[in-house]
Amino acid sequence: MMARFVSVSSCQFRFGFFEFPPPSLTPYPRRFEVSSRRFPAIPIKCSSSEPENGEDSAPSLSSPSSSSEVSTTTSSTYNWYTVLGGIGMLDTAYLTYLKVTGSDAFCPIGGGTCGDVLNSDYAAVFGVPLPVIGFVMYGLVTALSAELAEDNLPFGISKTNGRFALFGTTTAMASASAYFLYILSTKLSGSSCLYCLVSAFISFSLFFLSLKDVKLQEIKQVVGLQICLAIIVVASLTASYSTAQPIPSRSGDIELPYFRTEITSSSSPYAIALAKHLNSIGARMYGAFWCSHCLEQKEMFGREAAKQLNYVECFPDGYKKGTKILKACADAGIEGFPTWIINDQVLSGEIELAQLAEMSGFSLDQANEANQLQ
Repeated sequence: MMARFVSVSSCQFRFGFFEFPPPSLTPYPRRFEVSSRRFPAIPIKCSSSEPENGEDSAPSLSSPSSSSEVSTTTSSTYNWYTVLGGIGMLDTAYLTYLKVTGSDAFCPIGGGTCGDVLNSDYAAVFGVPLPVIGFVMYGLVTALSAELAEDNLPFGISKTNGRFALFGTTTAMASASAYFLYILSTKLSGSSCLYCLVSAFISFSLFFLSLKDVKLQEIKQVVGLQICLAIIVVASLTASYSTAQPIPSRSGDIELPYFRTEITSSSSPYAIALAKHLNSIGARMYGAFWCSHCLEQKEMFGREAAKQLNYVECFPDGYKKGTKILKACADAGIEGFPTWIINDQVLSGEIELAQLAEMSGFSLDQANEANQLQ
């Protein structure tokens, strides 16, 4: 009769066999039969104590060092954002100071004033000074990149959305900078603004950094939004500048005959003594007849004291296109007006009398002696 069904565990299949009683209990010889039951054709795979999944036991292809290198590269990129954003903040902060106070850097050699661009109608957008807007945008880029580097974005913003926000911000800045360069070359022809060019360079650098940071597949998802953003920026600036008036070229086409400037303020005994002292030690003031800052510097001394100064006029024959600066000024390396050279030290711009006294070694005792002589 049929005995029990035996299972073999060494392989993942089963087979059955019949076991018969001893020969003494049966009249026929012992025989072995394999059951004629058909089994489905299944692949045979021997099991072992090792995991069935070969992937679990295989060594990982990614190593901690590779992920660390990616993290370091990303952090380095955001550090560049922070550095460039910080430089942009310094640049626009200085321009904001010049715009708000009405100040200007010392006059360029080519004629005109350095504030042509800042004092034009194009230096504000809907009444807001353009440098202020730039300062805010650079501050936003700096703060956002610092948060992305620390992976600690506020309001639960994901890192992907943070990168998209940074990409959108730099796109707007680059679009605005491209438009401003167009304005500078067409509406403000003949004027130059080094600080504006530096700001534009930083904006484009930030845009290309963000373009590299965002993957190509991600760019395809937001390219339409970026184009719309750029169009909105350009359209807004165009609307703001619709009534702006271009400024004429100051250095390319005009011709300025030489003229003498009149000093209206009177001199104090201290100013007269200081002017005589500066003359005695060989201090020189270099200027140009059309430079308003040179006139303001002389007004600080007054009529009597200004006559005692060792003043060098760098354009004694007037100015027109192609006129060369006086050789004495060129030899001294003069790049702007007014420029003081005191004891081989170069000072640019309007200088307070107290600072001139300190730089030249003029003491109060000398001033008192001058007062007594008078």
